[in-house]
Order: sequence, then structure tokens, then C-alpha cells
Amino acid sequence: MRQPNQPRAFQLRKRRVFSEAFKREKVAQIAAGHYSIAQFCQLWSVSTASVYRWIYRYSPDHQKGTTMIVQLDSEAAKTQQLLQEVAQLQQALDQKQMIIDFQNQLIELASKELQLDLKKTFSPPRSNTSASTALNTPMP
Repeated sequence: MRQPNQPRAFQLRKRRVFSEAFKREKVAQIAAGHYSIAQFCQLWSVSTASVYRWIYRYSPDHQKGTTMIVQLDSEAAKTQQLLQEVAQLQQALDQKQMIIDFQNQLIELASKELQLDLKKTFSPPRSNTSASTALNTPMP
């Protein structure tokens, strides 16, 4: 391997060629979780670039230029719980909107019946007496 007189940087390594069947088998093992990419690279003395090239070429699940999102089971459960909570909140919001719509219709009907604009008028019409005018006049 390493000759005693040569520095490590100048060592020549024999070029290795792996068969397509070997590459496919190892990519399948990596995809199945038998090895991490780092473990595989260390075990077989292969560069990570080569391993990723094999993965992109031989794995149907990993295509170059795509992003894979990996979630833990706890993250998936939390996501599901949050989606359910959003659905419940949306249902509560819809119910409140129905109540508001009903109240608006009720105000409109009462306005027609009483011949008052209840949306703008919050108090009964004023009388012409001086006592009520003195009460409703703002203080300086």
C-alpha cells in the first residue's frame, strides 16, 4: 500500500470499477437502511459523490434535482394533530359566522318592523324636553 518514502498525498490508488449489479445491490441496501451513506463510503472506500451518482442512477426513489422530506413519526403525528385542530377551528369559525349572519338578518327585520335604523341608532329617538337635552349635551 503506502511506501515508506512517499508522502501520503502522492500515494497512487488503483482505479476500481464496480459492476452495475454491485451498484444496484448496494443502492438497494442503502435505501433499505442497512448502511448510511457515510458508513458505506468508509466501508468500501468510495467517495460520497460516487455513491450519490449511483443512487441517482439506480434508485427509483431518489432522482437528481428532487428534494426528499424526511419526517420523524412524532413530527408526522404532530402534523396530523395540527391539521385536525385547524379543521376544528374552521368549523367553529363557520358556526360563528352563521350566528353573525343570523343576527344581522334579525337586526334588519327589527329595523323594518320598528321603522328605525338599528344598525346606526343605538339609542331611542330623543324627545324635545329640556331635561333630556341637558343630559345628552357633552360637558365642556
